[in-house]
Amino acid sequence: MTNYYFNAFDEKASAQLSNQINDTLKIKRLSKQDIVILCIGTDRATGDCLGPLVGEHLKDMLPALSVYGTLEAPIHALNLEDTIENIQARHKNPFIIAIDASLGVSDHIGFVTLSHAPLHPGKGVNKKLPAIGNISITGIVNVAGFPSSILLQSTRLYTVMALANCISNAIANSYIGNNQTFCFEAI
Repeated sequence: MTNYYFNAFDEKASAQLSNQINDTLKIKRLSKQDIVILCIGTDRATGDCLGPLVGEHLKDMLPALSVYGTLEAPIHALNLEDTIENIQARHKNPFIIAIDASLGVSDHIGFVTLSHAPLHPGKGVNKKLPAIGNISITGIVNVAGFPSSILLQSTRLYTVMALANCISNAIANSYIGNNQTFCFEAI
């Protein structure tokens, strides 16, 4: 499994992540696959609002992009499986980029991870949810530990916002830099 790490507080991180997204799409995506962005999380916990914030930014920056999961309509444990079914019904063989918050070691707080593997949502809080995504992007919002739910509630919003800005700008730059990469559909 290939993973790439980017420090969201580094001014070059968004451009570096954008370049890696483009390189990854060239390797893993078939030319006819619609790209779908699936932003997972809830706005009810600071540490878990990364996905909906990214979705909200992308909806504003690129309104025709297929984005699921925003502040208005978050994708979380209670509706994830229905959302996956909806995506599969609406998009023929979609290439899904799954985005979520994650927990990690203290030295990696504020880092974005791009993985060539699916996302395992809820793993940090011991939830059993289906793996999703052809590739995944996570933002490390806090340290892993017990109890994880308290850690997500006490996460700094500043860190989450830096991660959300880095990720959404990287995805937008990937589109703007190479508008042949993304296939848009109004949702």
